[in-house]
This record gives sequence, C-alpha cells and structure tokens, in this order.
Amino acid sequence: MRWVESPVDSESAGRLVRELKVSPLVARLLVQRGLAEPAAADAFLHPHLAQLHPPERMAGMREAVARVGRAVAQREKILIYGDYDVDGTMAVVVLLTALRTLGAEVEAYIPHRLTDGYGMRVPVVEEAAASGFRLMISVDTGIREHTVLARARELGLDCIVTDHHLPDGHLPSACAILNPRRPDCGYPEKSLAGVGVAFKLAQALLGERLTERVLESYLKVVAIGTIADVVPLLGENRVIVRFGLEGLRQPAQSGLEALIELAGLAGKEISAGDVAFRLAPRLNAAGRMESARDVIELFTLPDAARTREIAERLERLNRERQRVEDEILREIVEQVERRTDLAGRYTLVLAGPGWHRGVIGIVAQRVVERYHRPTLVIGVEDGVGVGSGRSLKRFHLLQALTAASDLFERFGGHAQAAGFALPADRIPELERRFEEYARAVLEPGDLEPVLRVDGGVNLAEMDWPLYQELSKLEPFGMGNPTPVFGACGLRVVATPRILQEKHLKLRVGQGAQTLDAIGWGWAARAPALAAGQQVDMAFALEENHYQDMASLQLVIKDLVITNGVDNPWRRQD
Repeated sequence: MRWVESPVDSESAGRLVRELKVSPLVARLLVQRGLAEPAAADAFLHPHLAQLHPPERMAGMREAVARVGRAVAQREKILIYGDYDVDGTMAVVVLLTALRTLGAEVEAYIPHRLTDGYGMRVPVVEEAAASGFRLMISVDTGIREHTVLARARELGLDCIVTDHHLPDGHLPSACAILNPRRPDCGYPEKSLAGVGVAFKLAQALLGERLTERVLESYLKVVAIGTIADVVPLLGENRVIVRFGLEGLRQPAQSGLEALIELAGLAGKEISAGDVAFRLAPRLNAAGRMESARDVIELFTLPDAARTREIAERLERLNRERQRVEDEILREIVEQVERRTDLAGRYTLVLAGPGWHRGVIGIVAQRVVERYHRPTLVIGVEDGVGVGSGRSLKRFHLLQALTAASDLFERFGGHAQAAGFALPADRIPELERRFEEYARAVLEPGDLEPVLRVDGGVNLAEMDWPLYQELSKLEPFGMGNPTPVFGACGLRVVATPRILQEKHLKLRVGQGAQTLDAIGWGWAARAPALAAGQQVDMAFALEENHYQDMASLQLVIKDLVITNGVDNPWRRQD
C-alpha cells in the first residue's frame, strides 16, 4: 500500500497542547479530525448527555408527536414498518418499546430480504389498512416511497416517516416526515442513523418519563444500530455511542445479555469494533439468512429461556453466513484468476449461479478490499440477476448505476454501496458499461490502495500513558478512525509464528522497547519474515488480554521489509 500522512497545522496543535494539556501526539490527532479549536476539542474529549439535541428541533416532530398521541388516546392500531438490517431492526425495537410504554396498541412488520427485497411494498400497506391499522410509522425507510405512501393515504392510513436517507426531488405524502437531511430541517445533526431518528421520536414522545437511567437503557440499542450503519461517530452520534457502549457492560435485558455472552464479550469493556465485528454480524445474520423478526423478539421478549434460544439460533445462522460467504469468495477468486480478460480492468463484475443474495453485499466488500476495484457481485437464479455493489472512495457507485439505468428492473443505493436486479442476459452489457463509466471518471492512481497514517512515531512512545490518553478519543469508527502510526527501522526480534493457521504474530523492537505485533489474516506473509530483519510498520495500538494479563500490542496495517534500505513512505496529501 501507499502510505499517506496527512499534514497538520502545528500552530493549532500547539494551542491544544497548551490549553487542554494533551500530549503533542493526541493534539495532532484532534487537529487531523477537524478539532483545531480548543472548545470543540474539549467537548469531543468529554462527551455528556446534555450534548444530545432537543428532539423538537427536528422538522415535523410536533406533528408526529401529536398524531401518535391521538392514536394512543383513541386506541388506534399502530404499525411500525421496519427494515431487515441492524439499523432498521434496532429502530423498530426503540419505537416498539417506547410506544408500549405509552400503552399503545402497536405491532411491527419486518420485510424478508429474499422474498420482499428492500423498501416498502404496496401489498403490505393494503393488508395493514384492511386489518384495521390507522397509523403507520416507517423506520430507516420511506423518504422515497412515494407510491406506497400515496396508496396508504388513499386507504385512510396515516403515515409518519422516520428516515435518514437522502430525499429525492420532493418529499412523499405523509402526515409527518422526520429526517434531518430534508432540505427544510434545521436539526443540527445531519448524520443520524435510522435508529437515531427513531430514537429522537421516542425521546419526544416519552418526555419526562425518559429519566437518565431509562435514557441510558435506550442508548444501548441506539448505539448498536448507529455503529452497524457506519455513520460518522462525531457530534450527537459520538454521544449516543459513547454512553451506549458503557451501558453494554451491564446488559439488563436477557436477549442482549445472551447475545453478548455468545459473542465472547461477557464482562468485558465492549468497543465500537466489538459491536461492528462481533455483535452486528450476529444480528444481521437473521435478515441475511432467514427472517429479521428474530432480532425484534430477542430484544423485546421477557422470557430468558426463549431469548437464549433465539441468540443461539443467531449464532448458528452467523456461522452458516460465514461459510456461505467464504464459499462465494473462493469461487470469485478462482474466477478472477481464471479470466485473463480481467487483467488491467478498472472494475469487477462477477456473477454466479445460486450465489446467496443475503451475503453478496459482504462478499462485494471483501472483493473491493482484496482487489481495490469498484465491484458488482451478482447471484443468478431463474434468469434473473440480483446484485450488490461496493466501491472506492473516489467512485460514486449510484451515479455509475444510474448511467446504466435502462438495464435494471430496479436499483438503488448511495455512493459506496448499492443493490440492483436485472435480466441475467444483460449482465455482459452491464459489465461493459460499468467499466466504460469507471474509465471516464477514475485515474490509474485512484486504484492504488492507500493507507492513511496519522504520523511517524518511535516505538518507545507506545506505552500505557499514551494508550490511556488515546482511549479518550474513542469510540473509533467512521469519521473518527482508529489512529494508525508508522515506525521505521524496527527489528524482528523473534521467529514469526502463525496462529490458528490464519494470523501472523511478531515480536518487534526499537532501541530498548519491544512489543508483540499481530497481523490478522497475514499468515501468508510469514515465510518472508525472519528474526533479525528490519521492517517499517504501520500499526494501531491496542490492549491485549490473555490469561487475565493485560499488555499492549501492535495491530499490523502494513509492513515493508527494508533491511536497512530507506523506505520514504511519508507522502503528504
């Protein structure tokens, strides 16, 4: 990879050192994250619940609260129309809990990924109206569902939309629309996840009932959905996640407790990474492999035996999801290596019979990480291709699909991820036009993998005081990435080891300081490494626990064997 070090205004960093009493390295990290002003940096370092914005600042909130209040008072049936991903299911859990607290007669509908697909459907609305529902609240969907919401209005079914996706040219027909990204909304936090918008409605509905203790119980669920949806962990999202993660240390609800235990996180300080890579995949497995309805029951049923059973089923589904995902990826790697025509391509369009539609999005992401190309992965069944795409930072995937819109039966998404369906015989034409579009908008350098390094360090700086200071920057995620440092001239002080046939374990030193380094999935690099070699390494610093002992270790992001040869890795943006 090409290592790129972002420049820093040294004067701003120095001011933070003087006024906030932080180390020069942490001051540098704050400035790189756009927190050059001491007041903003201090608020970032010391989040508190008072930083949550009043929900009344969101456009449409007054109308939404009034309509829900009338439905509760008149015992009208309320339907929550959700989505099957973690953000959507957590939003359903939040509103179900809040409305039941108010005594509402409420049910939830979760679409099935394989049979219903993404978005809202007219037949569901028609069935709801026929079943006596008079109010429908969408979560994590609805802002572009003009046809569905118009049909609901025809049937006398009032609708409240809670969503965070970008609206199109005009807002749909609804009695209230809660979306901080609508053009006329002055709500300060524009990057809320779908569950965050649903939470703001719950916050407004509960009012004084939302004591600090109750608030913190909601934030556990909101944090899970927020992290899973990969929104920036800045501003209000940072507050939500910071306090939500603290609450996850003591999960009072039996289903959440079982989920945490089966993920191997019981009794531990759960990080945003733990949620993203251990909890969220288990929750997502339900919607990917079977029905996301299990997730709602996991978080809302009081029966501990029943919720434990659901958590164990999610565990099995997640293992099955991993098996299916690995099998498709293996087929793709074989396909890429076999097809000589793919050499030099700017894009990859890969299709296979029977590839599971529930996991092709994850597979597409893994292909992008492996080959660093915008990628479409398509599962073909009965003459129809259902695909999912993932992209690079400099390539807007939805715009690329829009340029070939005549090929699709349906498509949608955003800059970095999208989904679509088309007749299978159009896949070759899609491959041609997708490549043509990419060559028109990308430069060869855009396809070169880049690793952002926050700064060069000496290994002696990597100690417990620094680690504890870095922890004040957590939670890490989109918008606030885990700090990555570069160190040159490290020596390999012991023979490299392979762990679990997948991972690389090194011991590296510089001067008197030596530390373990772990390379996840780096086993293939082991034969090239030996004790006594010199390497340059880009890494993150983390705490490792083994047999009740805590130690610091380096997580390898990239490694170059130099053996004394200068490696001028630092390049400025």
